[in-house]
Amino acid sequence: MVDNMGLKRTPLYEIHRELGARLVPFAGWEMPVRYSSIVEEHMAVRKHCGIFDVSHMGEIECVGSEADRALNYLTCNDVSKLVPGKAQYTAITNERGGVVDDIIIYMMSPGRYLLCVNAANIEKDFSWLSSHNKFDAEFLNRSDEFGQIAIQGPKAVNIAESVLCLDIDSQLKYFHHMSGEYGGEKIIIARTGYTGEDGVEVFIPAGAAKDLWDKLMEADSDLKPCGLGARDTLRLEAALPLYGHELRDDITALESGIGIFVKIDKGNFMGSDILKRQKEEGVKRKLVGFKVLASGIVRENSMIYAEGGEEIGFVTSGTKTPFLDAPIGLAILDVNYSKIGTEIFAEVRGKKIKCEVVKRPFYKRN
Repeated sequence: MVDNMGLKRTPLYEIHRELGARLVPFAGWEMPVRYSSIVEEHMAVRKHCGIFDVSHMGEIECVGSEADRALNYLTCNDVSKLVPGKAQYTAITNERGGVVDDIIIYMMSPGRYLLCVNAANIEKDFSWLSSHNKFDAEFLNRSDEFGQIAIQGPKAVNIAESVLCLDIDSQLKYFHHMSGEYGGEKIIIARTGYTGEDGVEVFIPAGAAKDLWDKLMEADSDLKPCGLGARDTLRLEAALPLYGHELRDDITALESGIGIFVKIDKGNFMGSDILKRQKEEGVKRKLVGFKVLASGIVRENSMIYAEGGEEIGFVTSGTKTPFLDAPIGLAILDVNYSKIGTEIFAEVRGKKIKCEVVKRPFYKRN
């Protein structure tokens, strides 16, 4: 579905209108940024449960006798460690070790993988993967076929179990997935998310997404619809990177805070020579978390300075976190200033505001 401005609409668009959501353009889609308030929605996820329409995310399938080899070359994590039912966070890397996109790979069966990619990068990723594929494998863009609903929070699994009639808690470990049925349609349930809380993400044929949303809402009167605003503040509290902010094609995967997912020893892959050299020599800049010591919020692209006035980095994300009730942010900094406890200064409207490098994540669930 496309509106008269050329923005795509998810299968749940009419629900968002009925709920009075504030709809905004996002990555070519008309999406809900909030329903009530970002703070209310954020706190609902931390304390109870929230439901998100993430149908704008893309789904690309990789199939073929060498699908595993293709993905192992095109991404930085080790795809050979996957088994059917397991998911893997990774990044598509370029020749310079930069990030084309961060994705989740779901192994469905030998020779068949489902990739969940960022909404803004669907066409770019599909083109990149297809054009750099040197193996007996094929990439299929199936994004228009799926709706996707995320249920996140302490009560998320219980609510999903009651509607889907599945024993998710005992059968599904974190970053694993399982197949199921809903209304006669085949679905995929993954114990993944982007909030720092427990929860599930359900891939469902687009035509069945509305009914599933309605049934989930009916299952618990405290389940709160949440928009992109809360999704962003939640992921920032959990220090999860966002493409276009912490993750970019001109920032390497080692610099951007996802080095744990870069498996240098697996062999040759896109950008591996540069990443291997960078790991051996040490990065010159890296992602850090910081808290603001004065009043004010530090936003993306604000420059960061040392006490002596020299420019040492830039802010990638910043907000006042609802749960912690404090202004925080993420930044790419010169490694010489990245030690926890280091005082740094962010420029905001011509003034330098004192901040302090702190440990990531800012929030971690019990």
